[in-house]
Amino acid sequence: MKALVIGGTGFIGGHIARAASERGWRVSALRRRPGAVGALQGVAVGWLEGDLNDRPSLENAMAGQDVVFHAAGYYPRRGGPVAGHVRRAVLETRNVLAASARVGVPRLVFTSTLTTIGRPPEGEGRLADERDAYLPASLYWLAYYECKYAMESEVLRAAAGGLPAVVVNPTAVLGPGDVHLTVAAALLAAARGRMPFWIEAPINVVDVRDVAQAQLAAAARGEVGERYILGGHNVTVRLLLEVLAELVGRRAPRWRLPLELIDALSLLQRFFPALNLLGNHLAAVRHWQGYDCRKAEEVLGLQPRPLEETLRDALAWLRDEGYL
Repeated sequence: MKALVIGGTGFIGGHIARAASERGWRVSALRRRPGAVGALQGVAVGWLEGDLNDRPSLENAMAGQDVVFHAAGYYPRRGGPVAGHVRRAVLETRNVLAASARVGVPRLVFTSTLTTIGRPPEGEGRLADERDAYLPASLYWLAYYECKYAMESEVLRAAAGGLPAVVVNPTAVLGPGDVHLTVAAALLAAARGRMPFWIEAPINVVDVRDVAQAQLAAAARGEVGERYILGGHNVTVRLLLEVLAELVGRRAPRWRLPLELIDALSLLQRFFPALNLLGNHLAAVRHWQGYDCRKAEEVLGLQPRPLEETLRDALAWLRDEGYL
């Protein structure tokens, strides 16, 4: 198998490349910055230079590949007008899709996110699953939610038109190798004892290595045009912090942070987006939920490892890298 990973210098993309290489696949990875290797030091990866806004570079990298993993979807980290972020996200995604179609990529696996999974209809009494879709403009002031929905919609539309694309939706991803501290920043703060509060909210946590293995399975067994939630454990934020505190030998957070305070800050952020007071996720805490991941378990063989193992290995990596 010949595989291209777009986003190999990132957290999820790096683990996809590592897992594919360990299986004996011939792995290439696209990067914008020459010399960047993320967490793939010593892994047999052929590096290619390219950019999501440079379609010829995408076509050159995709040529001859059996599967392309797109794990570098646009991530709006700053505030500002949402429309501008969505425009950039859609244009970059369209470039990837157009290049895939022009080259004739046999399979494209697109890494989406949990935020494109909406709430189940009221009264059904079940966890959210792949049938549930985010309602556009529900969180119109949060660029992340609108961008991710727009990108996933582009991919699903292309799949309906004949492009062999599969969508995977990882939940909150933890584990070793989070080189950009995308999620590990919160983990690091808690481990250092700088997070004295807990919030009353559900969360689903999955190990990045389990996500990578499921992505390889999606390349082989995923059905074109389908979504697969790659999740692990439905827990509360408080329980997650308690398990983490036990592992690092610290006292668990004792005080509950009122959701009403987060609501007030979120409202302020809505009118002054440049402030970006809470980021994208905490501002949407009222929309956090648990997920039913049986589809990925049955079709892709997703087997979540114990939560304690994920946290222990993530902490070990942070120590090895000098963060702890």
